[in-house]
Amino acid sequence: MGNLILFAILGAFFYYIFKSYSNYTVYSQEAFKNFSVTKDKLERSDLGLFVALVAKVAKADGKVDALEAQLIGIMFDDISAIFPEPEKTKNILKEIFNEQKDGGNNLEDLASDLGHSIKRDKAKQQQFMGFLIQLAFVDGEVSKSEEEVLQIIAQFLEFDPKAYHAIFNQFENMMKNIHPQANISDAYKLLGVNESDNMSIVKKAYRKLVRQYHPDIIKSQGKDEAYMKEATQKTQEINQAYEMIKKFK
Repeated sequence: MGNLILFAILGAFFYYIFKSYSNYTVYSQEAFKNFSVTKDKLERSDLGLFVALVAKVAKADGKVDALEAQLIGIMFDDISAIFPEPEKTKNILKEIFNEQKDGGNNLEDLASDLGHSIKRDKAKQQQFMGFLIQLAFVDGEVSKSEEEVLQIIAQFLEFDPKAYHAIFNQFENMMKNIHPQANISDAYKLLGVNESDNMSIVKKAYRKLVRQYHPDIIKSQGKDEAYMKEATQKTQEINQAYEMIKKFK
């Protein structure tokens, strides 16, 4: 069931972030055009602190699995794209992530720093917490350790407990309503591949469709809820088809 959840999660992952933060232009290429990309500056920025907390949530259950890694990779692409030196930025973000993933007991310090940085900014609080809760659900369920980490972060971000549980419950309900496709022919058709194609071709088609329907961090700005729901549904269907073909092969 865990693998079948990936792209239902993927679409919803960004849906809850952008839906709750329509004024996302604060994180735009224009806003960062004069930003000097250094590790020190990125580590102290909102987005750098956020990436550090992503690492803490991802490793809370003891490992970063393949599904989490793929989602986080897309996050790196989206964030780095708004900076003057995208590739350099991406490499630094990865470094921050890896250090914090394997780092010490500094969760409260990181959460406190981000909480102070975005203090009283309800939109950013909603954006970041939505992402982190989504990440915890990527394997189909939230472990006790993951939930403890989320609650600590929410506390230091001064995030409304009612809003926290509302998002959490939405994701729980989404998990219950995900059902795999039953027809292998439809799965091949959805990915635009033939039954005779090898997994390399299937995987390439799959990744192309993921990028096509993934609500990009910049391009999603200004899109309405119907667009996000459609993207969520499409990515869910894509993942289900891919997982079915993998098992069939």
